[in-house]
Amino acid sequence: MDARLNLFDNQIAMKAGKHLAAADRALAGAALPAATQELVKIRASQINGCGFCTDMHVKEALHAGEGDQRLHLVATWREATVFTEAERAALELAEQGTRIADAAGGVPDDVWDTAARHFDEDQLAALVVLIALINAFNRLNVIVRQPAGSYQVGQHL
Repeated sequence: MDARLNLFDNQIAMKAGKHLAAADRALAGAALPAATQELVKIRASQINGCGFCTDMHVKEALHAGEGDQRLHLVATWREATVFTEAERAALELAEQGTRIADAAGGVPDDVWDTAARHFDEDQLAALVVLIALINAFNRLNVIVRQPAGSYQVGQHL
């Protein structure tokens, strides 16, 4: 399977992609735990059907020391006992932020309030930016049908 458009070989796509990647790298210094960031990226990518990003972030999480069990359970995090309350709050915010079009009022107050109990203002800002960015990356890859499975750790970071 080939992508409709090679995002990694097109000048315009690469220029825009570098800015998105720079915004993503800016979050690396945020106080939001790296494990939480990867879990959020994986969950949003699953919801959006982005195989490329799911593959990428599962591999990056494994490389960073995340366990297989938790990665296998991200899609069913509500029923899993392996996530902290803070991670669960982040995953819920990620789901609500990813499915924003499904809710007439956007992210519900109770979801925001739960996240705010677990994360300070800077961490919340990082989480919101992270959710927006992964959704942007997902949309780019889904639109062009970017194939999944060949990502190598560190390849596009």
